[in-house]
Amino acid sequence: MRAKAAAGATAADNDKLSALLGSAPALAMVVHPDGRLELPDRLADWIGLSPPPRFLADMVTPGAGLTSEDAVTLNDAVTAAQKAGEPFALAIRPQGSSRTLTVQGQRAAGGVVVWFFDATESQARIGELLGQTAQLTDAFGALKGLIEAAPLPMWYRGPDLRLAMVNSAYVRAVEGRDARDVVGRGIELIEGSGVGGPLANAGRARDTDRPSIANAPATIEGARKMLRIHDVPLPTPPGGVAGFAIDIEELEQARGGIKRFADAQRAMLDRLSAGVAQFAADRTLTFCNEPFIRMFAMRGEWLADRPEFDRVLERMREAKRLPEVRDFPGWKAERRDWFLAATGTIEESWTLSGGSHLRVVGHPLPDGGLLLIFEDRTEQVQLASARDTLLRVRTATFDNLFEAIGVFAGDGRLQIWNNRFRQIWGFDEEFLATHPRIDALVGERSAMLASPSRASVIAELVRSAAVGRTQRGGRVAFADGRHYEFAGVPLPDGNALFTMLDISDSRRAEQALRDRNEALEAADRIKTAFVANMSYELRTPLTSIQGFAEMMGEGYAGKLPKQADGYVDAILESTARLAALVDDVLDLAESEREIELQDVDLETLAAAAAESVAPAAKRKSIDFAIEVAPSTGMVKGDPKKLREMTEHLLRHAVAGVGEKGRVLLHTDGDEKRARIVVSDDGAGMDEAAVARAFDPFAEPAVQDDSRALGLGLPLAKQFAEAHGGTIQLLSEPGAGTLITVELPR
Repeated sequence: MRAKAAAGATAADNDKLSALLGSAPALAMVVHPDGRLELPDRLADWIGLSPPPRFLADMVTPGAGLTSEDAVTLNDAVTAAQKAGEPFALAIRPQGSSRTLTVQGQRAAGGVVVWFFDATESQARIGELLGQTAQLTDAFGALKGLIEAAPLPMWYRGPDLRLAMVNSAYVRAVEGRDARDVVGRGIELIEGSGVGGPLANAGRARDTDRPSIANAPATIEGARKMLRIHDVPLPTPPGGVAGFAIDIEELEQARGGIKRFADAQRAMLDRLSAGVAQFAADRTLTFCNEPFIRMFAMRGEWLADRPEFDRVLERMREAKRLPEVRDFPGWKAERRDWFLAATGTIEESWTLSGGSHLRVVGHPLPDGGLLLIFEDRTEQVQLASARDTLLRVRTATFDNLFEAIGVFAGDGRLQIWNNRFRQIWGFDEEFLATHPRIDALVGERSAMLASPSRASVIAELVRSAAVGRTQRGGRVAFADGRHYEFAGVPLPDGNALFTMLDISDSRRAEQALRDRNEALEAADRIKTAFVANMSYELRTPLTSIQGFAEMMGEGYAGKLPKQADGYVDAILESTARLAALVDDVLDLAESEREIELQDVDLETLAAAAAESVAPAAKRKSIDFAIEVAPSTGMVKGDPKKLREMTEHLLRHAVAGVGEKGRVLLHTDGDEKRARIVVSDDGAGMDEAAVARAFDPFAEPAVQDDSRALGLGLPLAKQFAEAHGGTIQLLSEPGAGTLITVELPR
């Protein structure tokens, strides 16, 4: 019973082992010590042999079984296992099959058990993994090279946040020897510790498992720079935090410059006279300048809430600073479309109640916003209206001027003309509307001139005014007897003004006056010659009368009675007066002759003139004073005429004062001129007498027998002016007379 039970158990175990072997992923082949093979049919099918081979040498057949190389390798491995007990493992590929078999063998019970595993799928997967491994290796190498060549510092921190790897840029930034030295010493790129330290940003990235960005200053290559630190957590494994730093110093400086520019721009906009408002893409007000606030009566606290575009328009409407429109919602919607305008700048004019005019410019911004500019053009519109009125007034004035006017451009073309211009030259309005050149104009009408060659003079004058910017003028005579005075005047705008004035009447009057003047000059010459001849003729009888009277007074004709002596004295006195008058008349007639200049001592001259007048002053008991200042000096002149001038002034003063009056002769001077002053305390002269004092043909200002003709002052004036000097008379009734003569040195 026991044997039967054992046999049954053995059979059960055998069945169990057979089931295990049948379902096992590997198939076993037993190689006995004598070289015989024991293998299942399934394994023979894997190898591609049927029936199963009996010996190892039978595993190689033409076109099937193992390859010669694999068979030799397997035989050597089995032999080594039999002799030395060395296990083995190898891979073989049967001929003509895509199957890959993994072979593992070891010695057992004197033989060798060789297990065959179907590794076809595993080998394919291994090949794929090997390929991926090669790709990842290449990518890792490229990534490592990229990180190493990157110009910005990059690093890797382990889970404990200690530096584990740095690139060359990091080493250069911290001035380390190499990456190993920097990692070994734990040199941080950012100084400091705590909240603002280099580990704070990395710890935040590790703890939140999200990238963290922070700005921090650092000293790199001796320069202080602002860096933007990026810390990125890595998945586990390996975990840790990767980081890199970007130099944003220029960006910060640019941002600061942009902010300063924006502040300066806003300050400048506040100083503009135009109102400026800027809206963001969400149509809220982001900026407005002071002129905008004043122009639309906005409150600062209301603008601080950044009102929307529609609300701003409504507030402007409440302030009556929008045009009156019937459909305000539609009008507002049209202006809202300015934010999306594709045509660029929009411009329109608003006419407000009260007569104000606004020029509105809308400019869509690249960020979707809108810039509005409001310019108050009320004054410009009023000025334009006034200008239009002035232009109409000017046109009406031009057309009604007696003077002909034409305005020519720089190229010589006629731009503006009046009716008088067209009438004088006889042009048609249609011809002038073509704006002909000046050459064509004068060439068309040169036959109208008395001298046709004068036409070129007119053309040259216009060119000189337009191009040369010089003002010139002249006269032209027409063939019909008309005379015109013309001129070319350069205008500030670069054009030239040409004017023509009819002077025919004045030319005839001028000719008549010229003829009359010539007749008067001829008469004056005849009169002067007559006076001179008469004066010379008068000298002969006067000389005879004076001579015979002197002889009678000396007793050549016998002794005269005492009464006769008085008659002789009267005759001599009268002849002396008449001789003086004849001399004055001769001087007056010869006053226009040139004088001979020589050095004249005014002190000596004044003394000689005073000596000649002293007897007359003594007869009237006049207080005759002479004052000669040291500055009197010398002048260039005719000593005879200057002495006669001084004597005439003194005689006029002596004749004008009564008994025991006072006469003063005063002389002085400076570097440029000398002065002779004669004054008296006589009765003086009224305005009418002063006005005709120097007129040789007027009624004498002093009624005295000795000065009946009153030629003294006219002669004194003529002598003074002949020397380039001046004479001035000041007098009032009861206040005496003051006469001042100034002579150039």
